[in-house]
Amino acid sequence: MEEKLSIPASGGGLVRYYEEYKSKLQIKPEFVILIIILVIIFEIVLRFI
Repeated sequence: MEEKLSIPASGGGLVRYYEEYKSKLQIKPEFVILIIILVIIFEIVLRFI
C-alpha cells in the first residue's frame, strides 16, 4: 500500500478579514482631540468651582 502525503490547506484554518473596514460613522482625528481637550478644560473648571 502506498502512503498518501497530506498537505494542509493554504488558509490553515485562519479567518480572513477585509483589509480595510469602512465604518458608517467616521470621525476625524482632529475632532476627537478637540473633544478630549474640551473635556479636560471642563474638568479643570469643575474642580475650581
